[in-house]
Amino acid sequence: MDTTQYQKHAKECLARVEAWLEDFDPDELDFTPSDGVVTMEFADGTRYVLNRQSAASQIWFAAVDRAWHFVWDADRGAWIDDKGGRELYELIAERVGEKLGRAVSL
Repeated sequence: MDTTQYQKHAKECLARVEAWLEDFDPDELDFTPSDGVVTMEFADGTRYVLNRQSAASQIWFAAVDRAWHFVWDADRGAWIDDKGGRELYELIAERVGEKLGRAVSL
């Protein structure tokens, strides 16, 4: 994938997650976007971070003591974990839901 395609897909990814986070009560889950990074902060101070890694053409997601690296899979039209094969939005929703104690979808 060339740089232009990567930037397009990464920008769409971050925008989609930001739009999804808008629906949460900020007292429960707040977020801060900043030039390729979306930081999610929960009421207890726990932070999850989603960020663009342009040098690697990846999207990285970190939640507590775990991190995942996602690559764009054009055949699937999705960001896929380079080790476990999980889809990015599914994984984010799972981790956020676990933290909030209820099912959420992205």
